[in-house]
Parts: sequence; C-alpha cells; structure tokens
Amino acid sequence: MQTWSTVAVPRVPGTPRPLRLHDTSTGRIRPTSPGRVARMYVCGITPYDATHLGHAATYLAFDLVHRLWLDAGHEVHYVQNVTDIDEPLLERAQRDQDDWVVLGLRETALFREDMEALRVLPPREFVGAVESVPEIVEVIAKLLAGGAAYRVDDAVYPDVYFDRDATGRFGYESNYDAATMARFFAERGGDPERPGKRDPLDALLWRAERPGEPAWDSELGRGRPGWHIECSAIAVNRLSIGFDVQGGGSDLIFPHHEYSAAHAEALAGAERFARHYVHAGMIGLDGEKMSKSKGNLVFVSRLRADGVDSAGVRLALFAGHYRGDRAWTDTLLDEAGARLARWREAVALPAGPPAEETVARLRDHLADDLDTPNALAAVDAWAGAALERGGRDETAPALVRAAVDSLLGVGL
Repeated sequence: MQTWSTVAVPRVPGTPRPLRLHDTSTGRIRPTSPGRVARMYVCGITPYDATHLGHAATYLAFDLVHRLWLDAGHEVHYVQNVTDIDEPLLERAQRDQDDWVVLGLRETALFREDMEALRVLPPREFVGAVESVPEIVEVIAKLLAGGAAYRVDDAVYPDVYFDRDATGRFGYESNYDAATMARFFAERGGDPERPGKRDPLDALLWRAERPGEPAWDSELGRGRPGWHIECSAIAVNRLSIGFDVQGGGSDLIFPHHEYSAAHAEALAGAERFARHYVHAGMIGLDGEKMSKSKGNLVFVSRLRADGVDSAGVRLALFAGHYRGDRAWTDTLLDEAGARLARWREAVALPAGPPAEETVARLRDHLADDLDTPNALAAVDAWAGAALERGGRDETAPALVRAAVDSLLGVGL
C-alpha cells in the first residue's frame, strides 16, 4: 500500500537526549533502548470515515517519537497498518450503499492527504489487511497446529478462535480486571456470546464465509481474518518480536493490543511482543470522547478546507500531554494560532537572544515522555524575549526555527 510523502528533517546542533516513554504494561516511564534501528508499530485506521482530531492526536504523538529517535541518530523502521477489511467498514458501506473496496480506498487516500498536510513523517511500510491475508492465514495455521487456537464446533461456520490462556500471561499489558476486560471486549468488537467458544473472551482469528460478505480462499477454508491477528502478523513479519514500541490510542489497550501481543507471543514462545506499549489519550468534544460512533467529530480535512494552518493544529494538540484525555475547543485552536504567529515573528528577526539553552530545554522536555506543554513553554520564553528585548545572536532565530521544525514538526 502506498504511503505518503515525507518532509526533510533538519539536523539540530547540540546533544540529543535518550527518549523515555510511559509503558502501559508496567505503569512506569522507562527509557527506550533501540539499537541502530529503532522499530515501531502503530495501529492504523479502519478507513470508513475521514481522519478526525482523535486520530491526528495519536499519530502526532508517535510522530514525535519518530523525530526524537532520528535526532538521537537512529534509523527508524516504522510500520503502520490499515484495517481495510472489518465489520465497521462493511457496515458503513452497506449503510451508504457504497462498495466497501472503493470506500476503503477513498478514505485511505484522504488519510494520506491529512497526514501529509500535518507533516507527519510517513511509516517505512504502510500495509493493508487485505494485501496481508496470505501471511495472516499462515500465522493462524501455526497457532492452530501449536494448540493456541481452535475451531468452534459449528458445521456451518467453523470459525477459528484464540485460546486466551495459551501464553499463561494474558492480561499483563492492560492490567485490567476480569470485569473491565469483559465490558471492553463486548463494547469493542468482541463476541462473548458466540456459541462453541471455550471462553467468552477468546478472540476471533478467522471468520468463516457468511453470505454476502467478502471472503478469501485459504487452507483455513473460505473466510477473512479477525481484527487483532492482522496486527500480530504484520508487525512480527516486518519488525520481529520484541520491537521497541507498539503504539495507538488508549481505546486500543484492550482488547486490540492485548490480543495482538498474545497472538504473537503464543506463536513465537516469547514473553513480550514489544518492549514498550505506548498509548495516547482521547480527544473530546462537548464533554464526550470524539468518535465515529458518537458522530461528534472534527475532521482534519474540514479544517484544511476552512484554511486552518496545519501547524496550528499540531500546536493545539501539543498544548496538552499526549497521554491525557483532553477537549478540543475553538479557543484552543485560536491560542495555537496566536502562538504560531508569535514564533514566526520571532524567528523572522535578524537576531535574538542566544538559543542553545532553549533547544536543550526543548529536547529535555520532549525526551521526558513527550512533555509537549513544557516544550512549547520553552519556545514561548525565547520568542517572548526576542520580541520584547531583541538580542544580538544572529544565529539564534535560525537555530530555533530548525529545532522547532525537526523536533516538533512545526514549520516556521
């Protein structure tokens, strides 16, 4: 699947900082420790609607991870999937009397445009579930052969399920109790009432063909893959198990990320799918989480069509910490626009106060679990001093411009 165009990332003088990130499984902020190549997998969209600001906040957070690793001298192998076959996509296509393939292609193209406009660095590999069906089938077959998966006793629809006890460590990523798991499983695509399952929380791996639904021929029989196994196969086949960061929104912690990890760990006999499980908070509007199901969405494409500067959208979302649930408001966007204007005015000056300490503070804050509020405050302080008192350092404006571009992805 085609990714989007990249942007040049300036090299910034000074000393990079090792990145520390919060790990959901341990509840602690820990150093990331990539080798020469930093490996990251971030769950992508299900393309049945346009990119909203909840999506944007998530991908911007992991764009910062990408940029900080580049700043530290790592090559970054970033993989992102597209769930271009799943119930929500089929349901939307049926509702709108649309072709599910056309719908998925159209919304994926719009997503690429939105990411490019927001200056999100593209993944090295952008992989659709449909194109991955053969490798997903291979993984499921191995889980069946190893006893980690089973078929339900149903002559009509012999679906394949994962035995959630297969690894003996299920639940370590989310640390949710049984009641919370059961609630989220039912709310987020699970099928606890499916007859024939060994456990209500066993997750679907392969859905046997139903009338009117897309299906693929395979050694498992005609059907299509479940949601979680898609990410297991795509990630492990490209990054190998034990990669550095698995990322996504906090609504993916359970069931999606828990099962993606468990599938891969059962297959490989490994203890951890990823070294860090990193999750971004939810963006709200009018007191509720912004989501397609609620219809309370602010679309990136709509903001672009209205002439909103994408750099302002980045700064508005960076005004709150990536892990926190936070609200989107017109005031937040107005404040971001005013901040962007001050920064641009300051870096347009022929000289300014020395900026080395500002760049060091910017790096320090971002390396500390992506502390964007304090990172923005550091640039605010330099810009305020430059506009109020001026300065004699002719290199300072260019240094700040390069640092903000490289580390925050904001073009000044």
